[in-house]
Amino acid sequence: MKTAADSPNLYRRNVGLMLISPDRRIFVGRRIKPRDSWQMPQGGVDDGETPVEAACRELWEEVGTSNALLLRESAQWLTYEVPESMRPAHWKGRWHGQAQRWFALAFTGRDADIDIAAHDQEFDAWQWMSAGEMLERIIPFKRATYVAVVEEFRDLVK
Repeated sequence: MKTAADSPNLYRRNVGLMLISPDRRIFVGRRIKPRDSWQMPQGGVDDGETPVEAACRELWEEVGTSNALLLRESAQWLTYEVPESMRPAHWKGRWHGQAQRWFALAFTGRDADIDIAAHDQEFDAWQWMSAGEMLERIIPFKRATYVAVVEEFRDLVK
């Protein structure tokens, strides 16, 4: 697995969120585009923003809740390459993928507190999944990163 230190200029700074339910399952959303792609919430780190600030903002923007407690931050930045045909047009060829700092968060609310349509909606559905089920359903080019995240936070999930 590459890290951001391998080629920092090729990767967009990003955060990923492993939101964990009281029964130790993981929040996973189905992206609107590309169709039927499942992933954990994630998003870019804005200029002047720390990764933990970005994680809190992304939790609110993508999941529609702030009912969570920070449990742990990943030890290092992890990267993944986005297939060239899937790279967003707004990247304008600048990045090959994303360098992510991951955060494990304990969900402290109820399912009714989750509102994936609260902001610019990126997911059209969501589920709580076991780590194994999530890894089976994740979009393939992110799988190695997700395996590393599950390993790092293994003691927090089932």
